[in-house]
Amino acid sequence: MPKLATPLTDTAVKNAKPKSKTYTMGDGDGMYLEIAPTGSKFWRMAYRQANGKSNRLTFGPYPEISLSEARTMRADARKLLVAGTDPGQHKKNNEREQKQANANTFEAVARLWLEVTGRKRGEETQGRVVSWFERDVFPFIGASPITVLRPRDIIAVMDRMQARGIIDSMHRVRGYISKVFRFAMVKEMADRDLTVGISEGLEPRTETNFAAIIKPTEVGALLRSIHGYTGHPCTIAALKLAPLLFVRPGELRSAEWSEIDLDAAEWNIPGSKMKMKNAHLVPLPTQAIELLRAVHALSGHGKYVFPSIRADAKCMSENTINAALRGMGYDKDTMTGHGFRAMARTIMDEVLG
Repeated sequence: MPKLATPLTDTAVKNAKPKSKTYTMGDGDGMYLEIAPTGSKFWRMAYRQANGKSNRLTFGPYPEISLSEARTMRADARKLLVAGTDPGQHKKNNEREQKQANANTFEAVARLWLEVTGRKRGEETQGRVVSWFERDVFPFIGASPITVLRPRDIIAVMDRMQARGIIDSMHRVRGYISKVFRFAMVKEMADRDLTVGISEGLEPRTETNFAAIIKPTEVGALLRSIHGYTGHPCTIAALKLAPLLFVRPGELRSAEWSEIDLDAAEWNIPGSKMKMKNAHLVPLPTQAIELLRAVHALSGHGKYVFPSIRADAKCMSENTINAALRGMGYDKDTMTGHGFRAMARTIMDEVLG
């Protein structure tokens, strides 16, 4: 009959001194304290696998792992053995999963999502989303494994944005964070979307109506002001096209020559640039064709119809049209670049029926 080990005591473990060779002090059921000549002490457990092969499991160093903690780990290992699971392999699997989880930080997952879905967004939108993440999200939760984050961590990000008064941006960022979590769920990197339900505690969006001139007599005065404007030729052309085409300001200023067929009098806006992600065909009236042919002499060598005055590789700034309107005497509460759509909708509906 095998000799039963006398259970160790805290005092015996603490007072165990190193010898010239490594030796062990048993605690029973395969567990023992291994003392090296250097004085280091490790908790280990000897056991047999299902195939009868001997194996050894390491629990960790003493005193970081106390005697009582080591006994709890031994009990857990024995439960696995009874269930037919190799505790050594079980530990390796857990360590591998933990390593993978630690590698899947929120920033790593978010950047993968940005890369995978970026082609579905316009260049400008993609840049804005990346900027939001890099400024308002990554500095606070980016380094955390996505599996250890909690709703309170997301709420803290939202609170910082809310405190700065950027309410609409805050809600947009919450939506993008939600998309990252749903992407992670599909990739089996996360179990749930932590943004679900947190909107209840956020300040609601304020519905914004863009300022617009909708009275026909005032529209006439605006058009005369546009035709008398003496700014940059590309800005003048964009101002004149806005009330002809009724597209969104972002679609107008990011227009590319490759999208426009002057002979067919068509402008095909790809879905990636549209708000609803559907491609849009804009018929071009004679006046628009004349304007675009004139602009082509200025910017036809490049990508954008309305390039930035600072760099041809970028399109016109979103503030250019609004700045021109301000220069003509129209403040932000009277007329905006977005206002041309509201102008068209109102006049065609109420005046023209």
